[in-house]
Parts: sequence; C-alpha cells; structure tokens
Amino acid sequence: SLAAVYFLIYSTMQIPSGVLADTLGPRVTIFAGNLTAGIGSLLFAFAGSFAAASAGRFLVGLGVSVIFISSLKFSSLWFSERKFALVTGIILFVGNAGSIMAAGPFTVVLKSFSWRAVFIGIGAVSLVLSLIAFLSVRNRPEDFRFPSVREMEGRKTIAERNQHWFKDLASVVKVPAVWPGFFTNFGITGGTYAFMGLWGIPYLRDVYGLDRSSAAEYMTVMLATYAVGGLVFGWISDRMGRRKPALLASALLYTGAWLALIFLPWKPGPAIFILFGLIGFAGTGCILTFACAKEVIKPALSGMATSLVNTGTFLGTLLMQPLFGWVLDRTWDGTLVNNVRVYSMHSYYYGFMIMLAYAAIGIVGSLFIKETYCANITPDN
Repeated sequence: SLAAVYFLIYSTMQIPSGVLADTLGPRVTIFAGNLTAGIGSLLFAFAGSFAAASAGRFLVGLGVSVIFISSLKFSSLWFSERKFALVTGIILFVGNAGSIMAAGPFTVVLKSFSWRAVFIGIGAVSLVLSLIAFLSVRNRPEDFRFPSVREMEGRKTIAERNQHWFKDLASVVKVPAVWPGFFTNFGITGGTYAFMGLWGIPYLRDVYGLDRSSAAEYMTVMLATYAVGGLVFGWISDRMGRRKPALLASALLYTGAWLALIFLPWKPGPAIFILFGLIGFAGTGCILTFACAKEVIKPALSGMATSLVNTGTFLGTLLMQPLFGWVLDRTWDGTLVNNVRVYSMHSYYYGFMIMLAYAAIGIVGSLFIKETYCANITPDN
C-alpha cells in the first residue's frame, strides 16, 4: 500500500507536471518539487503510524513527479534541438543510476544505519537541492542576460503563451502527431517497467528456482543497460538528424529480444544476462518520443506535450502489472510452496504473450511517429 501511494500520485501528476513546467517554469517547479519531496522524506522517517508514513510517501511522490518533465522543459530552452535527445538520455541515465544506487548500495548502507536515518539523509539532500535550484536555476538563458539558443542559431525567439493553460493543454491534446509517442511508451516502456519492477524476479524464482538475490542481479543488468541505452539512442538520433529510424529500430530490437526470451531454449547464465540486457537497452529507445513530441508542438507548450507522452508509460505499467498477474492466476496449475502460489513456465508463457501484444502496440506507435529531422516543425518555426 505504501508503494501504491507513491506510484498513484506520480502517475496522476504527469499531465499537471507539464502544465506547471509551461506556466510556472522549470525553476519554480523543480524548487517546489524537491522541497515537497524533502519534507515528505522527513515525515516518512519520523512517522509513528501507517497514516503518517502514507502521507510522507504521498509527498515524496508528489514532489518527484514534476522533476523529469521540468528537466525536459529546461533542456528544451537551454540546448539546441540537435542535442535534445542526447541531453534527455543523460537525464534518464542519471535517474537510473539513482535507481541502481537505491538497490544494492542502499542495502549496504542499511547494515550501518537505520532506515529512518537513511530517509532523514535523503530528505536533507532533497532540501539542499531545492535551495540550489532556487538560487542557481533559471528558466531560460535570457534570465542570465544571455542570448537564447534560437537567437544564436539565427531564428526568432519563442512566442510566449497568451491564453489560459487549459486551452493550451486542449490544443496539445488535439494534435494527432503527439499521440504515437504516447502509445509507443504505453507498449514498450510500460512493459519494460512492469517486468523490471515486478514480474522479472518472480519469473526467475518460480521457473528456474533462483533466490531473490540471484534473480535481482538479472534485473540490475537490465536496469543498467536501460540507463546506457538512453544515451546511445539519443546520441545516434542527434547524429543522424532523424528520430523515426532510431525509434523504430529500438522497437523492433525490443520485440525481437522478447521473441528470443519466449521461444528459444535457455537457462540462467551468461546468455540470459545478455538477453535481459538487450531488452533493457532496446526498451529505452522510447526516450526519442519526448523529442518527437516537443518538435511537433509550439515550443512554449513543450512541457505539456512531453508530459502527455510520459503518461503513456505509467498508464501502460499500471495496467500491465495487474493484467500479467491476472493471466498467471487464470493459468495457475495449483502448485503451492509454503502456502504461496508458484507459477509454471506455462503460465508465464501466456503472460509474455501480453508483453508481445504490448510490444506490437509500441511498434505501431513508432510507425506513426512524424519525422521531424531534429527540428521543431510547427508553422511559426
């Protein structure tokens, strides 16, 4: 329930985070997000009841929910369009490095410090980050009296928003070219997150008898390649000057890796480390959808466009996790170990068919992506 509180508010806040990034700007949003997350972490650390702990988790989820989209908005204003995909890959790499640190290294820290002390430290760091953001971050280069990136490239500056944010959001939702990225993330990133975050370890445990620690090593490899893949696909796309070929290649590679996992004979060992790593690596090619969304929308509304695309990720994850479990329960052969259900390869096979269906949705979405050639293609650009 504590985990659900975090993910529920995080998912719910994706569209609002885009609105905040476009209306208040990255500086205020990142400052407020870190401040809220820091307070939530401290509340969680000192919680004496389940209600207080839930409130702390709620505030942490609320605070961090705005950071990624605000970072993308910041990048769109401070970096050339031909570098946006690579910068997005760097942001994703740093975020996933934090996820890796929160696994094995976090376990080591807990051997020397209590979990309450650790969360006090995390809260303190978040509060410091909020202060740094307020003092040093500016929404755009012009706030430091620098020329804008567009001016340096010989183009006119971005037109400011001139109507209510709700009308702006409605105008973003009505743009057909934004939606393929939503469905690409729904199918590929949503499936990847569901497998890495929930069903990967039970699969290795139930079918191959691995203990949780050994199974977690495979997920760590997948997470690490997921982080690196964002850098690679972002760099390739920016160097090519095209979005669609790199995105489609990642979707096909991701689907091919799942087909190999399902239909080829294998057992835990080096080969499956490589295969799991390939799934993670290919799954992160979807970061290009953020660049695609930004480049088919007026620059002033890039936060709303990227948040709409990112919503597909979490909607896909939220639906896949229980759907996969429902398939396992429907095909369960009745095996129990210590009164806990254990599922066979037969059951996981049908769950993986759902993963393949998700991957197909991702491929179709990538096929309908509008090629922008790494430049904003709206009429006034």
